[in-house]
Amino acid sequence: MAQRHLDPTDPTAAAAPVPADALAAYLRSQATEFLRALRQHQETGAGAAGGPAESVDAARALRRSARRISGSLHTFRPLLDETWAEELRPELAWLSGTLALEHACQSRLDRLLQALNRLSPRTEPPTDTLVDVAAGSRADLAGGSRADLAAGSRADLAAGSRAAGAARVGAAAPAPAAPGTTAPATAAPATAAPRTVPHPAPPARSPAPPEARGNLTVGAAKAGALLDRQLTLARTRAHSTALQALGSARFHAVADKVAVLASDVPLAPAAQTADLRPLAAAAEERLTDAVAALPLVTAGHPYNAEALVHGLSPDPAPHPQDAPWHQVRLLLRLHRYACEALRGGEDPGTPVDARLLTAGQALNRHREASEAAAAAAAAARTPRIAPATAYALGVLHADQRHEVEAARFAFQQCWQQRTVTAG
Repeated sequence: MAQRHLDPTDPTAAAAPVPADALAAYLRSQATEFLRALRQHQETGAGAAGGPAESVDAARALRRSARRISGSLHTFRPLLDETWAEELRPELAWLSGTLALEHACQSRLDRLLQALNRLSPRTEPPTDTLVDVAAGSRADLAGGSRADLAAGSRADLAAGSRAAGAARVGAAAPAPAAPGTTAPATAAPATAAPRTVPHPAPPARSPAPPEARGNLTVGAAKAGALLDRQLTLARTRAHSTALQALGSARFHAVADKVAVLASDVPLAPAAQTADLRPLAAAAEERLTDAVAALPLVTAGHPYNAEALVHGLSPDPAPHPQDAPWHQVRLLLRLHRYACEALRGGEDPGTPVDARLLTAGQALNRHREASEAAAAAAAAARTPRIAPATAYALGVLHADQRHEVEAARFAFQQCWQQRTVTAG
């Protein structure tokens, strides 16, 4: 018998109840995805050709299916066997968090190094100064008419006129040596002074000392090396932890339960006549309440600098104002997974609302920037680092806090648009 699934864009489908069979189909599909990703991870992780990239994709698919199963067990737990759900849900959360550590360390390092390259100036020597120095030194070494020819051609290249250079080369042979002298034209000392005449005057430069730009560049390089050393060590430890977790008896117990879930979903007796919509609506209500507690009015003003408050706090704990936003991110995921479960096992990877996906991406950027700023602050607390390194890490920390602020602004704009459209 064909099963009808809820279409959130169809207002006539809102009154149609969604049976527990949709939840069972969704859980079975996610369990199948989990087992498929696990098999791919075992094959690529064993040293198969092209293993590293495929192993990363398999680990990501494992985390993805584990999050969806765990979130669905949390949202629809009244319709499932209570003992089974309470045993499996925290184990899946543990597995997803363990596998995510290595990826988080690598992405955090890439983000910080890219920010350092973006913030660091390029201290390239002026091209006209290089032409002057090269022409003068080579003229002194060559001497005579060869020196005149080399200096004239280099000056013409600096001025951008090849035609004038050809004319000057043709007139250089019969020219006298220098005013007031009887030296022949081939004498090097007499022709040294006129060589500098064709050079254009160098452009006016700002009186700012070059030491400031150079110090930031050196400090950024040292800061990048420090961050690379710390985060690479953290990523190596996370990789070892993930390998140990995937080989542990705890993980094999989780995999066995998921394998059973792929064929049999232990529903509660009350699920036979239950409707999924009230539980999904409760998840959306929790999300709405959490969003209402956020300072969206402040976040709606760009460059409000709210994310930089207490930026100089010596407390190494995570920034306290970020916690509500992280909680909204988790609740948004639960709401999105609940919307997917209402549609059963049909294409669960496609979001039911594009605005939910956009809001989730903004909150993901918020968390990544927040954790990157915390990593920069932790690196700046390293004892006995150079002042230029500490300064570069401070600039990097402020830049990532500005990224936090930009992500909050993007979420506010997306959520306000969603509220107006829904109204």
